[in-house]
This record gives sequence, structure tokens and C-alpha cells, in this order.
Amino acid sequence: MLAGLSPARRRLVVSVLALVTAAVVALGVLLVAQDPEAEGPGPQARPGPVLLVPGYGGGTAALQTLADRLVSAGRDASVVPLPGNGTGDLGEAAAALDEAARATLERTGEDSVDVVGYSAGGVVARLWVADGGAGVARRVVTLGAPHHGTSLADLAGQVAPSSCPEGCRQLATDSPVLARLNAGDETPDGVGWVSVWTTLDRTVTPPDSARLDGALNLTVQSVCADNRVGHGQLPRDPLVQAIVLEQLTAGALVPLDTADCGRLGG
Repeated sequence: MLAGLSPARRRLVVSVLALVTAAVVALGVLLVAQDPEAEGPGPQARPGPVLLVPGYGGGTAALQTLADRLVSAGRDASVVPLPGNGTGDLGEAAAALDEAARATLERTGEDSVDVVGYSAGGVVARLWVADGGAGVARRVVTLGAPHHGTSLADLAGQVAPSSCPEGCRQLATDSPVLARLNAGDETPDGVGWVSVWTTLDRTVTPPDSARLDGALNLTVQSVCADNRVGHGQLPRDPLVQAIVLEQLTAGALVPLDTADCGRLGG
């Protein structure tokens, strides 16, 4: 086609084709960058320090065993103490997580943190991300978190409301706090999201309340079918700890199934 053109016109056509090609390449790069299935803007390839957020009641002992295993694997890991007795406003707990994240980044000089939220601590982690933590969160792993509420909180609010403080009420299935978190995108871009839970959970009921749209969702039993871990044992369970370590490595999230049971020590 070009052979029949004058030299000047041929040079013009070649120049236009080069510009069009460059524009197509640039558009492709832009679309990849905006793809919601991509890892997002966070530094997913470089793991930073790990912050572990306790569940309702604020007890740290169970999570400390997981923190110790992370430290043994070479990670900087610490448990975030919750304000008061850990039964108050989950928003205040999210503010405590934010303060801990900023202090940790300043101490380590890193650009991002990984967060492990156990039980209600998973909801706290989501509140933190929604309220500004997405800028420094690389990865969020939740363990047995009542992302869509638990019927136990419903029951407590109905039968013994004086024994169901604010944090308890915020974990009910009709909680405005959870409604706000779940109204739009449950897993905002830029963060790697993983939700792990046990099908034998008797605290988060139904256990499937832990499922997060857009996350890598894993039941313990989908990895090791015979595992009998309950809600209270999740942070201490060797298999669960191995799953957490697997998801906090550099690079992409790691889909797991029964083929990985033996490798993870299940």
C-alpha cells in the first residue's frame, strides 16, 4: 500500500501509524492500571510490618502466639491493644489501629503495613481502611470476622441489652456500622483482602458471615477437611497460622485447597 505513495506522503503515513501505535500502548497501560482486578496502587510486592488486632473484649494472649510465629519467620509483628476493655465503639478501636500503624511506619521506615484482624478485629481493620487506612495498608487478613454480623449479638441485644455494650451492638446483623461497611465495595482497591474462617464457628453465626465480596475467601476446612478448630482457637491453630503466613508473603495472594494441607502442616 505504501509503495504507491510519494516519499513525502509515505513518511506522513508512517508517522501517523507510529503515533496511533503509541496511543494504543498508552491506553492499554492505563486500562491495566485501572483494572479493579489488579493488585492496586499499594506496594503489594514488599511486605512491611504486621499489626494484629484483637477481637471483642480486647484479649491479646491468643494473637500473641500468632505474632510470635510471625516474628520467628522474620516479620516485624505486634499486637495492637484496644482502648478500654475492648467492648466499646469499634470506631475508637479503628482510631487506635491508625495510631499504631503510623507509629509503626515511623519506627520502621516502611511504606505499608499488613493487618491481621481476629473476630471483631477484622471489622475494626475494615473500618480503619474505609476511614483512611487504605493509603498504608498492603494486606488485610481477617480470622473468623463477623463482617455481616452475628446472631449471638442479636440475641444479646434482645435478651440482655444491659450486657451488650456498644461494641456488641455494632456486631449485630442489623448494625448501622456494618451496613455502612457493606453498602458499597466490601473490599476497596489497593489492598489485598483475605478472609479465613472455620465452618465450625459457634460464635460468629452463621459462620459464612465472614465471607467478603472481592476477597480471597478460605474456610479452614477447604484446606484441611478434618480440621476441627473453633472460633476461639483460630489464632493459635497451627494450620491457621500457616495460612496467615502464606498470605502475608510478597506478591499475589495464594489460593489454597486440600492439595496444600500436608504442605501447611495440617
